[in-house]
Amino acid sequence: MTTHTSVAAYAAPAPKAPLERTTIPRRELGAHDILIDIKYAGICHSDIHTVRAEWGDGGNFPIVPGHEIAGVVAGTGSAVTRYQVGDRVGVGCFVDSCRECENCRNGLQQYCTGESGNIGTYNAVGRDGQPTYGGYSTHLVVDENYALRIPDSIPLDAAAPLLCAGITLYSPLAHWKAGPGKKVAVVGLGGLGHMGVKIAHAMGAEVTVLSQSLRKKDDGLRLGADHYYATSDPATFEALAGSFDLILNTVSADLDINAYLGLLRTDGTLVQVGAPEKPLAIAPFALIPGRKSFSGSMIGGIPETQEMLDFCGEHGLAADIEVISADKINEAYERVLASDVRYRFVIDTATI
Repeated sequence: MTTHTSVAAYAAPAPKAPLERTTIPRRELGAHDILIDIKYAGICHSDIHTVRAEWGDGGNFPIVPGHEIAGVVAGTGSAVTRYQVGDRVGVGCFVDSCRECENCRNGLQQYCTGESGNIGTYNAVGRDGQPTYGGYSTHLVVDENYALRIPDSIPLDAAAPLLCAGITLYSPLAHWKAGPGKKVAVVGLGGLGHMGVKIAHAMGAEVTVLSQSLRKKDDGLRLGADHYYATSDPATFEALAGSFDLILNTVSADLDINAYLGLLRTDGTLVQVGAPEKPLAIAPFALIPGRKSFSGSMIGGIPETQEMLDFCGEHGLAADIEVISADKINEAYERVLASDVRYRFVIDTATI
């Protein structure tokens, strides 16, 4: 198998510019590298934030987004032991980390405290000093230790979003021990939220969806929610006051977080996983009575991401997706912003 040095991709050439087809370099296989023939790449809301420079300056353009990657191993370096050609693999939000800090040693690579932190799958700089380019492309070279094995029971197209949306919800649900006897609320039924409902239900928790309207109620109940409420109705916040052990806020909008903190039981936790552009205002007395916590969570480390994939494989879980061709990426971005997707767009990279 010859290594690829130039591959086809879709990139944003400048902030807020439409994505367009281009070619990008991929490094030669190192001893511990694998070459992935990418089959599918999910579209995450953070892709849109990044290429539209909504999180600061946006970084190094051109940017090839995509950190929900599913494919097949097409080549291996001389010292690779974890994978062989033909294996089904995935890559999530980072492709490397310092490997030496306490968090990396404990399998929490997403919280790497090394000099450059974890190295993002795109819009970052790799150990070789070159820009990283993401999954909106035909091939990827990655260190074997930063790839995940995708169970045979999960279709590759529906597996792709698990590498970000899936682990982003699995990690806080596991950390705060969602399960039988626990009441969990998921704010927002989008790409993240729909996976939160599925996973929390599979863990045995009592699941409530808190959505702006009841438009997706039938979907929410089908996905595993026990209850569904509209947050546009003030009566919701009265009826559910003091109800939940854990609330996961998946939306990237400017919400009244204090109102949601009022829905927590004593010692309950609200976890922020959506990333709005503007800071959230939190009143101290929304936390102090009831010893409530407001926390955050970011994806998961390599061991936990593999644990999540295996959990989804065992429970028959995958993302609800709409597969698109690469020439529909810009249209898909607009539809994501309009909440017009049920519930994750996935690019068929064979169309690049």
